[in-house]
Amino acid sequence: MIADLKRYSEYKESDAPWFGDVPGHWDVKRLGSVFGERSETNEKYEVTEVLSVLKDIGVIPYSEKGRIGNKKSEDIGRYKIVRPDDLVVNCMNVIIGSVGRSRYTGCLSPVYYVLKRRKSENIPRYLELVFQHKSFQRSLVRIGNGILAHRMRIPMEKLKAELFPLPPPDEQAAIVRFLGWANGRMERAIRAKRKVIALLNEQKQAIIHRAVTRGLDPSVTLKPSGIPWLGDIPQHWDVRPLKAVCKIQSGITLGKDYAGQTTHEYPYLRVANVQAGHANLAVVKTIHVTKAEARRCTLQAGDVLMTEGGDPDKLGRGCVWDAQITPCLHQNHVFAVRPNQLNLEPHFLSALMGTRYARAYFESTAKQTTNLASTNKTKIGQFAVLLPKVGEQQKILSALKEETAPVNIAISRLEREIELLREYRTRLVADVVTGKLDVRAAAAKLPETTDDLEALDDTESLIEGEEETEGADLDTVPEEAEA
Repeated sequence: MIADLKRYSEYKESDAPWFGDVPGHWDVKRLGSVFGERSETNEKYEVTEVLSVLKDIGVIPYSEKGRIGNKKSEDIGRYKIVRPDDLVVNCMNVIIGSVGRSRYTGCLSPVYYVLKRRKSENIPRYLELVFQHKSFQRSLVRIGNGILAHRMRIPMEKLKAELFPLPPPDEQAAIVRFLGWANGRMERAIRAKRKVIALLNEQKQAIIHRAVTRGLDPSVTLKPSGIPWLGDIPQHWDVRPLKAVCKIQSGITLGKDYAGQTTHEYPYLRVANVQAGHANLAVVKTIHVTKAEARRCTLQAGDVLMTEGGDPDKLGRGCVWDAQITPCLHQNHVFAVRPNQLNLEPHFLSALMGTRYARAYFESTAKQTTNLASTNKTKIGQFAVLLPKVGEQQKILSALKEETAPVNIAISRLEREIELLREYRTRLVADVVTGKLDVRAAAAKLPETTDDLEALDDTESLIEGEEETEGADLDTVPEEAEA
C-alpha cells in the first residue's frame, strides 16, 4: 500500500523553503493564525502535576523523566498551565526536537511556549507532526537569538510569522490515520528485529561467559572458586581482587571552582560515552581544569572504562579505551581501571566484566534506589578477577573473536535494517505531512482502528544515551525567559 502512494495532481507555491510546494487545495497559514498562546499561570489553578518535554520524546510527567535535564523549581506558581492536546514548545531547544503534544493537564516552566488550536476542527496529532518535521525545526535557526544553533531562543513573535501547511480537517484525519497504520507495521518489524538481537546477544554472552570462566579446554581439571554465583574454575587459574592487579583511577568532578588558577580545555568522557563493549564518541564534551587536575584524570590506552551507576543491569558496564582522543579525561562517574598487563589483558578484563558472574557481583553489592544502582571504588576493587596466565588469556580472546564474529555480523545487519526502517519512517512522515504524497485513498481502505503514530524506539534514547536528551528540557527559568 505504501509503495502505491502517488503525488497530488496539482500543486502551488508556498513561499516556505522548508516544505516547498503544497497541494493546490491546501491552505498555507501563518503559524499564529493556527495557534494561540496559552498564557495562564498556575497561581490561579494550583495544578500539582508538573510536566516536562524531552527531545524526540515529547510531553511526559516530570516524575517519569528520571535524572535527565534540570531540576524543577520549588515555586511552580509561575509555571504555565497545559491542557490535553496543547502543543508544548521549548523555546530554546525546539530546533533539536524538544516539542510535543500534551496528553495531560498540568503545568511547566515559563521557558516553554504552550500553543492551543484556534479552531477545534484542526487535528492535534497532525499539527504535532508538522512541528516534529526535522526540516521545520532546522528552519527556525534563522529566526533564533543566540550563538549556539542548538541553544537558540526562538522569539514567539517570529515563530507566529512562520508559514504552516494546513490541509482540510478531513484530510488531516486521513494523514494521521494512515501514518498510524504505517508506523504500526514498522514498529512491529523493528520490535521483532530487536528480539532477535537480544537473543543473539544472549548467545554471545553465553559464549564469552563460558570462555572467560572455564577456559577453552573442556577436559580441564576444576576447583571450587569460592564464589557462590560462579562455581568451579580451572584448577591452574588464580583468583585475586581487582585492586591487586589494577590501578583504579577516579575522574573529574564537574563544577569545581578553579578561581585564580590557570585552566586549560580538555575533552572528557561521561557515562553516556561508555557503552557495553565500545565507547560512543558521537558527542564528547570539554571541560576547563588545571594541568595538575588533568594529569590525575587522564586516560591511557588500555584502560578499562567502568560506569559508577545507572540502570542495575548496566552497572559496571564498560569497554577498553583505545586512546581514540588524546589527551582525554574522564568524569568522576566513570572509573578508569588500569590493569598491570604483565598479569591481566585489558580486553580479558572487559570480557569478564560483561559476564553473568560480574553482573551478579555488582547487583549484589550495589547501592540500590528506585530503578537505579551505584557502586564505588572500594566495591570495584574487591571484585574477584579470574587470572589464567597472560598467554592463555590471549588465546581465549583470539578464540572468542573468531567464535563471536558470525554473531556480531548478524547483529550489525539487523541494526542496520532497523536504522533503514527508521530513516524510511522519518522520510514517509515528512513527505505525507507536507503533501508530497497523497494518502487519502489508502487511508480510506484501512480498518476503523489504527495505532496512534508515536516515535520509534524513543525510550531507548533515555536508557542508552544521555546525549540523546541531556539538556533537552529546561525546567528552571533562564533570565532571558523571565523577561
